[in-house]
Amino acid sequence: MPPMGPGRKQGMMKKPKDTKKTAARLFSYFKQYKLRLLLVVICVIFSSGANVYGTYLLKPIIDDYIVPFIGQEHVNLAPFIMQILIMLGIYIIGAVSTWLYNRIMVGISCGTLYTIRNQMFEHMQKLPIKYFDTHANGDIMSRYTNDADSLRQMLSQSIPQLISSAITVVSVFVMMIVISPILTLLVIAMLIVMLVVIKFIGKRSAMYFRKQQNALGAVNGYTEEMVEGVKVVKVFCYEDKSKQKFSQINGALAGAASNANTFASILMPIMGNLSNIHYAATAIVGAYLTIISGNTNGGLFALSIGALIAFLQYTRSFSHPITQVSQQVNSILNAMAGAERIFELLDENIETDDGKTTLINAVIDDDGTVHEVAHRTGQWAWRQVHKNGSVSYSPLRGEVDFENVTFSYDGKKTVLNDISLYAEPGQKIAFVGSTGAGKTTITNLINRFYDVPDGKIKYDGININKIKKDDLRRSLGIVLQDTHLFTGTVMDNIRFGKLDATDEEVINAAKIANAHWFISHLPDGYNTWLTADGANLSQGQRQLIAIARAAVADPPVLILDEATSSIDTRTESLIEKGMDGLMKGRTTFVIAHRLSTVRNADAIMVLENGEIIERGSHNDLIDKKGRYYQLYTGAFELS
Repeated sequence: MPPMGPGRKQGMMKKPKDTKKTAARLFSYFKQYKLRLLLVVICVIFSSGANVYGTYLLKPIIDDYIVPFIGQEHVNLAPFIMQILIMLGIYIIGAVSTWLYNRIMVGISCGTLYTIRNQMFEHMQKLPIKYFDTHANGDIMSRYTNDADSLRQMLSQSIPQLISSAITVVSVFVMMIVISPILTLLVIAMLIVMLVVIKFIGKRSAMYFRKQQNALGAVNGYTEEMVEGVKVVKVFCYEDKSKQKFSQINGALAGAASNANTFASILMPIMGNLSNIHYAATAIVGAYLTIISGNTNGGLFALSIGALIAFLQYTRSFSHPITQVSQQVNSILNAMAGAERIFELLDENIETDDGKTTLINAVIDDDGTVHEVAHRTGQWAWRQVHKNGSVSYSPLRGEVDFENVTFSYDGKKTVLNDISLYAEPGQKIAFVGSTGAGKTTITNLINRFYDVPDGKIKYDGININKIKKDDLRRSLGIVLQDTHLFTGTVMDNIRFGKLDATDEEVINAAKIANAHWFISHLPDGYNTWLTADGANLSQGQRQLIAIARAAVADPPVLILDEATSSIDTRTESLIEKGMDGLMKGRTTFVIAHRLSTVRNADAIMVLENGEIIERGSHNDLIDKKGRYYQLYTGAFELS
């Protein structure tokens, strides 16, 4: 197995990215919603304009319809009521506009996240195995859940609120200047103070929100590992140690969340109190201007009662959006931290594939002539495109040749050292040796999970780097030691090896693997629903389904990585004939700890420390009385 990379370190911090660049990239997803966004802006203008103009109507209502008639006995209320109805109608328009733009933004946010999640999943399928070796599964899942949800909240709530607040602030500011330039100067002074506070707190809040998102990914990753390995935890009484480690990781999350939310929670009260101070100061200065207005001929300092009341309302309307912006800043910073993590995944280098040789269905004449056909024939051939543009075909034989292959997962520790081996078509090649000797690495290189930096691997005389990865892997049937079953029926899981397989083909494959008997006795037979990686089946049964999955693919080359390690001796004897039938005529690579399963191999490779120290048939190696002899007789045990 490859070493655990640095990405596995729980709670590891990464250098913060460019927030402006992240925001620009995020907003590029809005291009397809231009018309809807235009409608949103129009609705926001109507919503904010309605609130601003509705507030302005307080001035004429008080100055023209209340103050002049104070103390009079007979008052015509019709004009006053008309003004109230006009104000009511304006506010109704504002409320409808607010509902409409919020509804539209919900649709835009859901559509945007749909696109982002699709891009993430599609990109993830193209990532090399090395990426998953060095990143915890829970941390990857956190990008789909927590980070994506923070984006949803920002797109559906924070952005509309920011647009509305910006328009409101500008509109209110203009009306303030119209009503009283003197009081507006006081507003500007308080605005400067508010912006300084927001910048100071927001900068620190952003840093801690990034830490919180990374720590949350670490918690999810560790939790997933413990849930998947709960049986191992209990068997080895690891509960206390796991709780201690989780407490440490959770503590890092709690600390980051505490700091992030501390700055987030103090911003709102500070802004609220500054708003109250501003309101009180405006009321005092405004009252003074109203009083002295009666002793002057108007001018710059003139201020009526209605104008003062309208201005005070504008003060609330002015400070409230700024307070809302400061509140939304926290969710925006949180979302930006999540967006950075999402874009990190999208920016990961995908698995490179320069191969141009493809695998085709073929009809092969007796003289070896290859004819390419569209339907499945059970015969395959390689289609090679040469530099001059010509195309040639060669039958797939299953010949594999390693030439002086040296490999390292991390570029430091050599796992395979100058490995050379040759498998003729139809041969069964077995690898035995201690754990970590490099057996599984050889099979990983055959299917190009990793590319070879030194040496060559040839498949039917073709350098595997020139074979398209999908086509290379379609020619291989693999049964791994760690069986993975998907949520679905038993038949669906077997059909995973050949998606267009008929029910009859699935059943025949199960019979070859000797899985048909136990499947037939399941509650719903082949339609039995499997969940939680087939937890309702025994380990041996799960392995038999994996073997049936490889059988239904009917590949020309088989790789069996400890394929019978989880099967008891009785079950193993039952499937030996079926496995022999499956392997007949196919090149097969077998990795096994049970040496009894490789006695009939054409060639057995004994590996130690990444080198082949012995090779030959079972009888040849027994006669040599070397390491294989010691392993087989029990004088030396595999570890």
